Amino acid sequence: MKNKRFWSWNKDTGESDKRTLFFNGTIAEESWFDDDITPKMFKEELEKDSGDIDIWINSPGGDCIAAAQIYNMLMDYQGNITVKVDGIAASAASVIAMAGDEVLMSPVSMLMIHNPMTIAIGDEEEMTKAHQMLLSVKASIINAYEKKTGLSREELSNLMDAETWMDVNMAKEYGFCDGLLERKEMSPSSNRISSNAMIFSRRAVTNSLLEKLRKTEGKPVSEVLERLETIKNNWR
Repeated sequence: MKNKRFWSWNKDTGESDKRTLFFNGTIAEESWFDDDITPKMFKEELEKDSGDIDIWINSPGGDCIAAAQIYNMLMDYQGNITVKVDGIAASAASVIAMAGDEVLMSPVSMLMIHNPMTIAIGDEEEMTKAHQMLLSVKASIINAYEKKTGLSREELSNLMDAETWMDVNMAKEYGFCDGLLERKEMSPSSNRISSNAMIFSRRAVTNSLLEKLRKTEGKPVSEVLERLETIKNNWR
């Protein structure tokens, strides 16, 4: 079964050639890898047309690998990209936001950054590998934040360690955001932050991943390990 897409496109009906891209909900909620044409599909849709793009983001995050692929595709895009956060850009969604030439936030929106997390199983060697993998993922995420904000890697690492939530003013202070969304620019989903996002926490992340594992009860060990391999790089 194909995964439900977590993006949608609108073509500006005015005189401009600008397109609008909406990222709503959890990025690759089930698994980016269940449908290996999904990354290709997004790239094809992105490149179907040219011109500037407005990207509206209201997402609590999701799979960091999916976010990295989207970030890279957007960074390679030839048109100007304006990111507009009208709800929340948390976790992996904050990485996508960094692809904007300009990032705007509404007065009531939030941006959150934190450390990647995973689930690992095995002996000391496997735990060491998992730890090294998380360090590498964190370093790659910092690359995107550093390019946008100009903050030092140490500062960014500390902000991620603290699971930092930012309103528009704080985000501007740190360089994650360039300006305030004016009222006339608000999208239909503005002035609301997903209730799921507002209860977002490390505990919520853990519970979410544990629930995925719970669904493997009574299944063959090989299937459980396969599912672990699929979700181990997910972070919210």
